[in-house]
Amino acid sequence: MRRIKVKQLFETKQEQEVLIFAWVRTNRAQAQFGFLNVNDGSTVTNLQVVYDNTLSNFEEISKFRVGVSVEIKGKVILTPQAKQPLEIHATSVVMLGDCPEDFPIQPKRHTREFLRDVAHLRARTNLFNAVFRIRSVAAMAVHKYFQDRGYLYVHTPLITTADCEGSDQMFKITTLDMNNLPLTEDGKVDFSKDLFGKQAFITGSGQLHGETFAMAFGDIYTFGPTFRTENSNTQTHANEFWMIEPEMAFCDLEGLMDIEEEMLKSVISYVMENAKAEIDLCDQFVEKGLKEKLNNIINSKFVRISHHDVVDLLLKSNQKWEVMPSYEDDIAKEHERYITDYFNGPVFITNWPKDIKAWYMKVNPDNKTVAAVDLVVPHAGELMGGSQREEKLDVLLARMKELNVSQEEVDWYLDTRRYGGCVHSGFGMGFERLIMYLTGIENIRDAIPFPRTPKNCKY
Repeated sequence: MRRIKVKQLFETKQEQEVLIFAWVRTNRAQAQFGFLNVNDGSTVTNLQVVYDNTLSNFEEISKFRVGVSVEIKGKVILTPQAKQPLEIHATSVVMLGDCPEDFPIQPKRHTREFLRDVAHLRARTNLFNAVFRIRSVAAMAVHKYFQDRGYLYVHTPLITTADCEGSDQMFKITTLDMNNLPLTEDGKVDFSKDLFGKQAFITGSGQLHGETFAMAFGDIYTFGPTFRTENSNTQTHANEFWMIEPEMAFCDLEGLMDIEEEMLKSVISYVMENAKAEIDLCDQFVEKGLKEKLNNIINSKFVRISHHDVVDLLLKSNQKWEVMPSYEDDIAKEHERYITDYFNGPVFITNWPKDIKAWYMKVNPDNKTVAAVDLVVPHAGELMGGSQREEKLDVLLARMKELNVSQEEVDWYLDTRRYGGCVHSGFGMGFERLIMYLTGIENIRDAIPFPRTPKNCKY
Protein backbone atom coordinates (compact mmCIF):
# COMPACT_ATOMS: atom_id res chain seq x y z
CA MET A 1 0.00 0.00 0.00
CA ARG A 2 1.33 3.44 -0.96
CA ARG A 3 1.57 6.25 1.57
CA ILE A 4 -1.01 9.03 1.31
CA LYS A 5 -0.65 12.45 2.91
CA VAL A 6 -3.19 13.83 5.36
CA LYS A 7 -3.83 16.86 3.16
CA GLN A 8 -4.88 14.55 0.32
CA LEU A 9 -7.34 12.79 2.61
CA PHE A 10 -9.05 16.06 3.48
CA GLU A 11 -9.12 17.10 -0.19
CA THR A 12 -10.53 13.85 -1.60
CA LYS A 13 -12.85 12.89 1.32
CA GLN A 14 -13.14 9.29 0.15
CA GLU A 15 -13.72 6.17 2.21
CA GLN A 16 -10.69 4.02 1.46
CA GLU A 17 -7.96 1.88 3.00
CA VAL A 18 -4.91 4.07 3.62
CA LEU A 19 -1.34 4.10 4.91
CA ILE A 20 -0.10 7.26 6.60
CA PHE A 21 3.04 8.31 8.46
CA ALA A 22 2.76 11.07 11.04
CA TRP A 23 3.61 12.40 14.49
CA VAL A 24 1.34 12.16 17.49
CA ARG A 25 0.02 15.52 18.68
CA THR A 26 -2.30 14.16 21.41
CA ASN A 27 -3.34 10.73 22.69
CA ARG A 28 -6.59 10.21 24.64
CA ALA A 29 -6.66 6.61 25.81
CA GLN A 30 -9.72 4.98 27.40
CA ALA A 31 -10.43 1.44 28.62
CA GLN A 32 -11.63 -0.05 25.32
CA PHE A 33 -10.50 2.48 22.72
CA GLY A 34 -8.53 5.69 22.21
CA PHE A 35 -7.99 8.69 19.95
CA LEU A 36 -4.73 9.83 18.39
CA ASN A 37 -4.52 13.29 16.89
CA VAL A 38 -1.73 13.11 14.34
CA ASN A 39 -0.09 15.44 11.85
CA ASP A 40 2.25 14.58 8.98
CA GLY A 41 3.28 18.14 8.12
CA SER A 42 1.27 18.34 4.91
CA THR A 43 -1.47 20.50 6.44
CA VAL A 44 -2.05 22.57 9.55
CA THR A 45 -5.13 20.44 10.31
CA ASN A 46 -4.65 17.41 12.57
CA LEU A 47 -6.20 14.05 11.72
CA GLN A 48 -8.09 11.97 14.28
CA VAL A 49 -7.26 8.26 14.40
CA VAL A 50 -9.49 5.89 16.37
CA TYR A 51 -7.86 2.73 17.75
CA ASP A 52 -9.44 0.00 19.90
CA ASN A 53 -8.60 -3.09 21.92
CA THR A 54 -8.93 -5.40 18.91
CA LEU A 55 -5.39 -4.29 18.03
CA SER A 56 -2.76 -6.63 19.46
CA ASN A 57 -0.64 -3.72 20.74
CA PHE A 58 -3.56 -1.70 22.14
CA GLU A 59 -1.92 -1.26 25.58
CA GLU A 60 1.31 -0.08 23.95
CA ILE A 61 -0.50 2.43 21.70
CA SER A 62 -2.42 3.85 24.65
CA LYS A 63 0.92 4.83 26.20
CA PHE A 64 2.29 6.62 23.09
CA ARG A 65 3.49 10.06 24.12
CA VAL A 66 3.24 13.39 22.29
CA GLY A 67 5.89 13.64 19.56
CA VAL A 68 6.09 9.92 18.76
CA SER A 69 6.33 9.13 15.03
CA VAL A 70 3.96 6.41 13.81
CA GLU A 71 2.93 4.31 10.85
CA ILE A 72 -0.85 3.91 10.65
CA LYS A 73 -2.96 1.69 8.45
CA GLY A 74 -6.70 1.93 8.52
CA LYS A 75 -9.94 2.89 6.85
CA VAL A 76 -11.12 6.43 6.22
CA ILE A 77 -14.56 7.03 7.71
CA LEU A 78 -16.47 10.16 6.66
CA THR A 79 -17.87 12.15 9.61
CA PRO A 80 -19.74 15.13 8.11
CA GLN A 81 -21.70 15.61 11.34
CA ALA A 82 -18.50 16.14 13.37
CA LYS A 83 -16.00 19.01 13.46
CA GLN A 84 -13.65 17.07 11.17
CA PRO A 85 -15.02 15.76 7.87
CA LEU A 86 -13.34 12.38 8.35
CA GLU A 87 -11.30 10.16 10.66
CA ILE A 88 -9.33 6.93 10.39
CA HIS A 89 -10.29 3.71 12.10
CA ALA A 90 -6.94 2.04 12.60
CA THR A 91 -6.18 -1.57 11.73
CA SER A 92 -2.49 -1.14 12.60
CA VAL A 93 -0.52 1.45 14.58
CA VAL A 94 3.26 1.03 14.80
CA MET A 95 5.73 3.30 16.58
CA LEU A 96 8.62 4.42 14.36
CA GLY A 97 10.39 6.77 16.76
CA ASP A 98 9.83 7.18 20.49
CA CYS A 99 9.70 10.58 22.22
CA PRO A 100 10.54 11.02 25.93
CA GLU A 101 8.42 12.88 28.45
CA ASP A 102 10.73 15.92 28.44
CA PHE A 103 9.80 16.78 24.82
CA PRO A 104 9.44 20.60 25.02
CA ILE A 105 6.45 20.89 22.65
CA GLN A 106 3.49 19.70 24.70
CA PRO A 107 -0.23 20.18 23.84
CA LYS A 108 -0.62 23.47 25.67
CA ARG A 109 -0.22 27.18 24.88
CA HIS A 110 3.50 28.05 24.74
CA THR A 111 4.75 31.63 24.71
CA ARG A 112 6.50 32.76 21.53
CA GLU A 113 9.52 33.77 23.63
CA PHE A 114 9.84 30.20 24.89
CA LEU A 115 9.45 28.80 21.38
CA ARG A 116 12.27 31.04 20.09
CA ASP A 117 14.57 29.18 22.49
CA VAL A 118 13.61 25.91 20.79
CA ALA A 119 13.41 27.26 17.26
CA HIS A 120 14.42 23.87 15.85
CA LEU A 121 11.23 22.37 17.32
CA ARG A 122 8.70 25.21 17.10
CA ALA A 123 7.55 24.29 13.58
CA ARG A 124 5.77 21.36 15.28
CA THR A 125 3.28 23.73 16.89
CA ASN A 126 0.06 24.71 15.13
CA LEU A 127 1.03 28.38 15.07
CA PHE A 128 4.43 27.98 13.43
CA ASN A 129 3.19 25.22 11.19
CA ALA A 130 0.78 27.84 9.84
CA VAL A 131 3.32 30.70 9.73
CA PHE A 132 5.95 28.78 7.81
CA ARG A 133 3.42 27.23 5.45
CA ILE A 134 2.18 30.78 4.69
CA ARG A 135 5.81 31.77 4.14
CA SER A 136 6.21 28.97 1.60
CA VAL A 137 2.98 29.87 -0.22
CA ALA A 138 3.91 33.57 -0.22
CA ALA A 139 7.30 32.77 -1.79
CA MET A 140 5.50 30.89 -4.54
CA ALA A 141 3.14 33.84 -4.98
CA VAL A 142 6.07 36.22 -5.45
CA HIS A 143 7.67 34.03 -8.09
CA LYS A 144 4.34 33.46 -9.83
CA TYR A 145 3.61 37.18 -10.05
CA PHE A 146 6.91 37.98 -11.73
CA GLN A 147 7.19 34.82 -13.84
CA ASP A 148 3.67 35.26 -15.22
CA ARG A 149 4.70 38.74 -16.40
CA GLY A 150 7.93 37.74 -18.09
CA TYR A 151 10.44 38.93 -15.49
CA LEU A 152 13.84 37.24 -15.38
CA TYR A 153 14.79 35.75 -12.00
CA VAL A 154 18.39 36.78 -11.34
CA HIS A 155 20.60 35.17 -8.70
CA THR A 156 22.70 38.12 -7.57
CA PRO A 157 25.86 37.38 -5.56
CA LEU A 158 25.93 37.10 -1.78
CA ILE A 159 29.64 37.96 -1.75
CA THR A 160 30.28 41.40 -3.18
CA THR A 161 32.59 44.40 -3.25
CA ALA A 162 29.74 46.73 -4.21
CA ASP A 163 28.74 49.22 -1.51
CA CYS A 164 24.99 49.74 -2.03
CA GLU A 165 23.67 50.33 1.49
CA GLY A 166 26.85 51.70 3.08
CA SER A 167 29.83 49.55 4.11
CA ASP A 168 29.21 50.37 7.77
CA GLN A 169 26.02 48.27 7.50
CA MET A 170 27.63 45.34 5.68
CA PHE A 171 29.33 42.26 7.10
CA LYS A 172 32.99 41.99 6.13
CA ILE A 173 34.38 38.63 5.07
CA THR A 174 37.98 37.47 4.92
CA THR A 175 40.19 34.37 4.78
CA LEU A 176 43.03 36.20 6.55
CA ASP A 177 44.32 34.90 9.89
CA MET A 178 42.73 37.30 12.37
CA ASN A 179 45.54 36.58 14.87
CA ASN A 180 48.26 37.35 12.34
CA LEU A 181 46.97 39.95 9.90
CA PRO A 182 49.25 41.08 7.05
CA LEU A 183 49.77 44.83 7.20
CA THR A 184 50.73 47.47 4.65
CA GLU A 185 53.57 49.93 5.28
CA ASP A 186 51.13 52.40 6.81
CA GLY A 187 49.81 49.79 9.27
CA LYS A 188 46.51 49.01 7.57
CA VAL A 189 45.27 45.50 6.78
CA ASP A 190 46.71 44.34 3.45
CA PHE A 191 43.64 42.97 1.70
CA SER A 192 45.70 42.24 -1.42
CA LYS A 193 46.74 39.10 0.49
CA ASP A 194 43.09 38.09 0.97
CA LEU A 195 41.28 35.52 -1.17
CA PHE A 196 39.70 38.09 -3.51
CA GLY A 197 42.62 40.51 -3.37
CA LYS A 198 40.44 43.25 -1.89
CA GLN A 199 37.95 43.98 0.90
CA ALA A 200 34.78 41.94 0.39
CA PHE A 201 31.34 42.02 2.02
CA ILE A 202 28.22 39.92 2.38
CA THR A 203 25.54 41.64 0.37
CA GLY A 204 23.07 44.09 1.85
CA SER A 205 21.13 44.33 -1.43
CA GLY A 206 21.08 42.77 -4.87
CA GLN A 207 19.98 46.03 -6.46
CA LEU A 208 23.15 47.18 -8.22
CA HIS A 209 23.75 43.81 -9.83
CA GLY A 210 20.05 43.59 -10.68
CA GLU A 211 20.16 46.88 -12.52
CA THR A 212 22.83 45.55 -14.88
CA PHE A 213 20.52 42.69 -15.87
CA ALA A 214 17.54 45.04 -16.25
CA MET A 215 19.57 46.84 -18.90
CA ALA A 216 19.69 43.59 -20.87
CA PHE A 217 16.39 41.84 -20.07
CA GLY A 218 14.10 44.80 -19.34
CA ASP A 219 12.31 43.40 -16.29
CA ILE A 220 14.10 41.31 -13.66
CA TYR A 221 13.77 40.44 -10.00
CA THR A 222 15.96 39.04 -7.27
CA PHE A 223 14.65 37.14 -4.28
CA GLY A 224 17.12 35.92 -1.74
CA PRO A 225 18.92 36.46 1.57
CA THR A 226 20.54 39.77 2.49
CA PHE A 227 22.52 40.82 5.52
CA ARG A 228 22.92 43.99 7.58
CA THR A 229 25.10 44.68 10.62
CA GLU A 230 22.61 47.08 12.19
CA ASN A 231 22.68 46.62 15.98
CA SER A 232 18.94 46.96 16.38
CA ASN A 233 16.81 45.01 18.83
CA THR A 234 13.40 46.11 17.59
CA GLN A 235 10.63 43.71 16.60
CA THR A 236 11.05 44.60 12.92
CA HIS A 237 14.82 44.29 12.39
CA ALA A 238 17.03 41.26 11.81
CA ASN A 239 20.62 40.85 10.64
CA GLU A 240 19.71 38.20 8.09
CA PHE A 241 16.51 38.47 6.08
CA TRP A 242 15.14 37.87 2.61
CA MET A 243 14.51 40.60 0.07
CA ILE A 244 12.39 40.86 -3.05
CA GLU A 245 14.02 43.36 -5.42
CA PRO A 246 12.62 43.94 -8.94
CA GLU A 247 14.27 46.31 -11.41
CA MET A 248 12.42 47.55 -14.48
CA ALA A 249 13.88 49.32 -17.52
CA PHE A 250 11.80 52.04 -19.22
CA CYS A 251 9.79 52.53 -16.03
CA ASP A 252 9.35 55.80 -14.13
CA LEU A 253 8.13 56.43 -10.59
CA GLU A 254 4.44 56.31 -11.52
CA GLY A 255 4.90 53.01 -13.31
CA LEU A 256 6.84 51.68 -10.33
CA MET A 257 3.94 52.39 -7.98
CA ASP A 258 1.55 50.65 -10.36
CA ILE A 259 3.70 47.51 -10.16
CA GLU A 260 4.11 47.67 -6.37
CA GLU A 261 0.35 47.92 -5.86
CA GLU A 262 -0.46 45.18 -8.35
CA MET A 263 2.19 42.84 -6.94
CA LEU A 264 1.13 43.24 -3.30
CA LYS A 265 -2.54 42.64 -4.13
CA SER A 266 -1.61 39.62 -6.25
CA VAL A 267 0.53 38.03 -3.52
CA ILE A 268 -2.07 38.58 -0.80
CA SER A 269 -4.84 37.16 -3.01
CA TYR A 270 -2.77 34.08 -3.85
CA VAL A 271 -1.94 33.39 -0.19
CA MET A 272 -5.55 33.82 0.92
CA GLU A 273 -6.66 31.39 -1.77
CA ASN A 274 -3.92 28.78 -1.27
CA ALA A 275 -3.40 28.88 2.51
CA LYS A 276 -6.98 29.19 3.71
CA ALA A 277 -6.67 27.00 6.81
CA GLU A 278 -3.47 28.74 7.86
CA ILE A 279 -4.94 32.22 7.39
CA ASP A 280 -8.02 31.11 9.35
CA LEU A 281 -5.81 29.94 12.23
CA CYS A 282 -3.89 33.25 12.28
CA ASP A 283 -7.15 35.19 12.09
CA GLN A 284 -8.46 33.27 15.12
CA PHE A 285 -5.38 33.04 17.33
CA VAL A 286 -2.87 35.71 16.21
CA GLU A 287 -4.67 38.82 14.92
CA LYS A 288 -8.43 39.11 15.14
CA GLY A 289 -9.66 40.69 11.93
CA LEU A 290 -6.63 39.55 9.89
CA LYS A 291 -8.72 38.41 6.92
CA GLU A 292 -10.66 41.67 6.90
CA LYS A 293 -7.38 43.62 6.96
CA LEU A 294 -5.98 41.65 4.03
CA ASN A 295 -9.19 41.90 2.03
CA ASN A 296 -9.18 45.67 2.58
CA ILE A 297 -5.71 45.85 1.01
CA ILE A 298 -6.88 43.87 -2.01
CA ASN A 299 -9.88 46.14 -2.49
CA SER A 300 -8.18 49.48 -1.76
CA LYS A 301 -6.98 52.06 -4.23
CA PHE A 302 -3.58 53.09 -2.90
CA VAL A 303 -3.27 56.83 -2.26
CA ARG A 304 -0.27 58.70 -3.73
CA ILE A 305 0.99 61.78 -1.89
CA SER A 306 4.31 63.61 -1.65
CA HIS A 307 6.45 63.70 1.48
CA HIS A 308 5.97 67.47 1.60
CA ASP A 309 2.17 67.14 1.56
CA VAL A 310 2.31 64.42 4.21
CA VAL A 311 4.21 66.75 6.51
CA ASP A 312 1.63 69.46 5.78
CA LEU A 313 -1.13 67.11 6.93
CA LEU A 314 0.78 66.07 10.04
CA LEU A 315 1.50 69.67 11.08
CA LYS A 316 -2.13 70.69 10.54
CA SER A 317 -3.52 67.72 12.47
CA ASN A 318 -3.27 69.33 15.94
CA GLN A 319 -1.84 66.03 17.21
CA LYS A 320 0.74 65.92 19.98
CA TRP A 321 3.70 64.20 18.36
CA GLU A 322 6.56 62.50 20.14
CA VAL A 323 8.66 63.34 17.08
CA MET A 324 7.75 66.59 15.36
CA PRO A 325 7.20 66.20 11.60
CA SER A 326 9.82 67.90 9.43
CA TYR A 327 10.13 68.62 5.72
CA GLU A 328 13.80 67.59 5.88
CA ASP A 329 13.50 64.35 7.85
CA ASP A 330 12.09 60.84 7.75
CA ILE A 331 8.60 60.26 9.11
CA ALA A 332 8.15 58.31 12.33
CA LYS A 333 5.97 55.26 13.06
CA GLU A 334 3.36 57.48 14.71
CA HIS A 335 3.20 59.57 11.54
CA GLU A 336 2.75 56.46 9.38
CA ARG A 337 -0.13 55.30 11.57
CA TYR A 338 -1.83 58.71 11.33
CA ILE A 339 -1.49 58.86 7.54
CA THR A 340 -2.86 55.35 6.92
CA ASP A 341 -5.74 56.08 9.33
CA TYR A 342 -6.36 59.45 7.65
CA PHE A 343 -6.68 57.86 4.21
CA ASN A 344 -8.14 54.62 5.57
CA GLY A 345 -5.80 52.45 3.54
CA PRO A 346 -2.33 52.04 2.01
CA VAL A 347 -0.41 55.19 1.06
CA PHE A 348 2.48 55.77 -1.34
CA ILE A 349 4.65 58.61 0.01
CA THR A 350 6.73 60.08 -2.82
CA ASN A 351 9.46 62.63 -3.51
CA TRP A 352 11.58 62.46 -0.38
CA PRO A 353 14.27 64.91 0.75
CA LYS A 354 17.39 63.89 -1.14
CA ASP A 355 19.64 64.36 1.91
CA ILE A 356 18.09 61.35 3.68
CA LYS A 357 17.98 59.03 0.66
CA ALA A 358 20.52 56.93 -1.25
CA TRP A 359 22.96 58.14 -3.89
CA TYR A 360 21.46 56.18 -6.81
CA MET A 361 17.99 57.78 -6.63
CA LYS A 362 16.72 60.14 -9.34
CA VAL A 363 17.17 63.80 -8.36
CA ASN A 364 13.99 65.80 -9.04
CA PRO A 365 14.02 69.15 -10.91
CA ASP A 366 13.74 71.03 -7.60
CA ASN A 367 17.20 69.64 -6.68
CA LYS A 368 15.86 69.16 -3.12
CA THR A 369 14.01 65.88 -3.44
CA VAL A 370 14.47 62.53 -5.13
CA ALA A 371 11.96 60.37 -7.01
CA ALA A 372 11.70 57.87 -4.16
CA VAL A 373 8.62 56.16 -2.77
CA ASP A 374 7.74 54.30 0.42
CA LEU A 375 4.56 52.28 0.72
CA VAL A 376 3.01 52.44 4.18
CA VAL A 377 0.11 50.17 5.07
CA PRO A 378 -2.36 50.09 7.97
CA HIS A 379 -1.19 48.29 11.13
CA ALA A 380 2.38 47.82 9.89
CA GLY A 381 3.85 51.02 8.49
CA GLU A 382 6.48 50.81 5.75
CA LEU A 383 6.27 47.66 3.65
CA MET A 384 8.12 48.61 0.45
CA GLY A 385 10.70 51.18 -0.54
CA GLY A 386 11.79 52.08 -4.05
CA SER A 387 12.79 54.78 -6.46
CA GLN A 388 13.34 55.82 -10.00
CA ARG A 389 17.08 55.42 -10.48
CA GLU A 390 19.24 58.33 -11.60
CA GLU A 391 19.88 57.63 -15.29
CA LYS A 392 22.05 60.70 -16.00
CA LEU A 393 25.71 59.82 -15.55
CA ASP A 394 26.88 63.35 -14.72
CA VAL A 395 24.20 63.82 -12.06
CA LEU A 396 24.91 60.39 -10.60
CA LEU A 397 28.65 61.08 -10.41
CA ALA A 398 27.98 64.38 -8.68
CA ARG A 399 25.77 62.65 -6.10
CA MET A 400 28.41 60.00 -5.50
CA LYS A 401 31.04 62.65 -4.93
CA GLU A 402 28.70 64.56 -2.64
CA LEU A 403 28.09 61.44 -0.51
CA ASN A 404 31.67 60.10 -0.69
CA VAL A 405 30.74 56.97 -2.62
CA SER A 406 33.80 55.42 -4.29
CA GLN A 407 33.49 55.59 -8.08
CA GLU A 408 36.29 53.06 -8.46
CA GLU A 409 34.44 50.32 -6.55
CA VAL A 410 31.27 50.59 -8.66
CA ASP A 411 32.67 51.73 -12.00
CA TRP A 412 31.20 48.58 -13.60
CA TYR A 413 27.78 49.69 -12.39
CA LEU A 414 28.19 53.09 -14.03
CA ASP A 415 28.40 51.34 -17.40
CA THR A 416 24.60 50.97 -17.13
CA ARG A 417 24.50 54.73 -17.68
CA ARG A 418 27.37 54.92 -20.19
CA TYR A 419 26.09 52.29 -22.61
CA GLY A 420 22.46 52.70 -23.62
CA GLY A 421 21.14 53.96 -20.32
CA CYS A 422 17.45 54.69 -19.89
CA VAL A 423 14.83 55.65 -17.33
CA HIS A 424 14.49 52.74 -14.93
CA SER A 425 13.12 52.02 -11.48
CA GLY A 426 13.06 49.38 -8.78
CA PHE A 427 11.93 48.62 -5.26
CA GLY A 428 12.73 46.37 -2.34
CA MET A 429 10.42 44.56 0.03
CA GLY A 430 11.60 42.66 3.07
CA PHE A 431 10.02 39.22 2.83
CA GLU A 432 9.75 38.84 6.60
CA ARG A 433 7.87 42.15 6.84
CA LEU A 434 5.42 40.71 4.32
CA ILE A 435 5.05 37.49 6.33
CA MET A 436 4.40 39.52 9.47
CA TYR A 437 1.64 41.36 7.65
CA LEU A 438 0.12 38.18 6.20
CA THR A 439 0.06 36.36 9.55
CA GLY A 440 -0.36 39.12 12.14
CA ILE A 441 2.88 38.00 13.80
CA GLU A 442 4.37 41.05 15.54
CA ASN A 443 8.03 40.01 15.86
CA ILE A 444 10.31 39.39 12.89
CA ARG A 445 12.01 36.63 14.91
CA ASP A 446 8.83 34.62 14.46
CA ALA A 447 8.64 35.11 10.69
CA ILE A 448 11.93 33.42 9.79
CA PRO A 449 12.90 29.85 10.74
CA PHE A 450 16.20 30.60 12.50
CA PRO A 451 16.44 34.33 13.30
CA ARG A 452 19.80 36.11 13.33
CA THR A 453 19.64 39.18 15.56
CA PRO A 454 22.16 40.96 17.84
CA LYS A 455 23.63 38.50 20.38
CA ASN A 456 21.58 35.70 18.81
CA CYS A 457 23.17 33.28 16.36
CA LYS A 458 22.01 29.98 17.78
CA TYR A 459 21.95 26.86 15.59
